[in-house]
Amino acid sequence: MPRRINVRTGDYQELLDITERVATAVREMHVYDGVCHIYSPHTTAGLIINENADPDVCVDLISRLDELVPANADYRHAEGNAHAHIKASLVGQSAAIPVENGRLALGRWQGIFLAEFDGPRERTVLVSVVAE
Repeated sequence: MPRRINVRTGDYQELLDITERVATAVREMHVYDGVCHIYSPHTTAGLIINENADPDVCVDLISRLDELVPANADYRHAEGNAHAHIKASLVGQSAAIPVENGRLALGRWQGIFLAEFDGPRERTVLVSVVAE
């Protein structure tokens, strides 16, 4: 059964490092070798695996996404958050991470981020692990 990680975002757009929360969920499932699947059931938020050592990487990612998908463009979606839907579609809502010896097999500088594009809101990330 998947674990739910509830996240309260604080800004309109932000990348929140949820690596430790996902790692804790994996440890609690007692699967030592397999694949961890993470999923965001939201249309204006996504998941990103990228560098977590330098916070400027997150700033750069959001800045470039803002250039690609500006908030003030002429969108047909009437709710005013079409740009958030597009950004979430670009980054994606899921990822798979190998689990080795009970730990996420992330690279040295990698972290897992919840990407908020229409906050602040309560968000959920589902975490499941399939054993080898």
